[in-house]
Amino acid sequence: MYQADEKRYETMKYHRCGASGLMLPELSLGLWHNFGDTGVYENMKQMCFTAFDNGITHFDLANNYGPQPGSAEENFGKILREEFSAYRDELIVSTKAGYDMWPGPYGNWGSRKYLIASLDQSLKRLGLDYVDIFYHHRMDPETPLEETMEALVQIVRSGKALYVGISNYDGETMKRAADILEELHCPFIINQNSYNIFNRTIEKNGLKQAAAEKKKGIISFSPLAQGMLTDRYLNGIPKDSRVNTDGRFLHADQFSEERLNSIRSLNAIAAERGESLAQMALKWILRDGIVTSVLIGASRPQQILENLKVLDSAPFSEEELKKIDECSLAL
Repeated sequence: MYQADEKRYETMKYHRCGASGLMLPELSLGLWHNFGDTGVYENMKQMCFTAFDNGITHFDLANNYGPQPGSAEENFGKILREEFSAYRDELIVSTKAGYDMWPGPYGNWGSRKYLIASLDQSLKRLGLDYVDIFYHHRMDPETPLEETMEALVQIVRSGKALYVGISNYDGETMKRAADILEELHCPFIINQNSYNIFNRTIEKNGLKQAAAEKKKGIISFSPLAQGMLTDRYLNGIPKDSRVNTDGRFLHADQFSEERLNSIRSLNAIAAERGESLAQMALKWILRDGIVTSVLIGASRPQQILENLKVLDSAPFSEEELKKIDECSLAL
């Protein structure tokens, strides 16, 4: 049975999630990749051990994470049962529903039926009575927002989630959702969105500003742009890259010469700061205090340890931020 490092809380930084009582680690571990049926279970365990031993208390899932859908929750549930059972109250476990999960009209989007049924399935796979955070995973253009939010309220009142969040929402819809949930006294505390140097969507659609105004947390996923914001692609696409081995989220046509030159320029800025490109990219997300936590992905424990170096990163100068924008915004 795993024994956690007694010094696990000595170096991690924790930030309050909006105006709530919940604090999240500066880095959280996302189980989007590498925890499904195609992963190696022993490696999954070692990544979770490495994360928790270094103060990463938050583990983020969704109903459809795999492949196959549901398998990431099943594998993490096994780790919880066999290794982490003594530490459940030190962990933040989150999951989501909103994307296609099972056949027919009730396995997708944002209806009350889908969200409640999906969480019940997730809890069985995880072997838990409740999750700490449950998210609606994406905006639903057809289901009334009131129905979706009321389902989140029912989930909290049933004891199946302590807090709720929304993911992939824009600023205006988030504000409407926040108003509904506030009126119903539901603990909505967090937004999960893609955000990185190359992807500024939440700045353009108002989500980042709206979250700050409403005093809600933000947790960013894909902080390294599926690996583009690392030293992996400085000399082109390696043969063992996700571009060649997976192909679901990263494609060769994304690596134009202009993009590669931008990556190299950003790497040069990071080198001047005495850190890796990945470390700088993570620090950039946290630069202004609006983002609560950054979701990192990993395929091996060493990557987690490398990402943890961001805890020692120096603040940015205005000149550095200007250079980063010049290297990335034109793309």
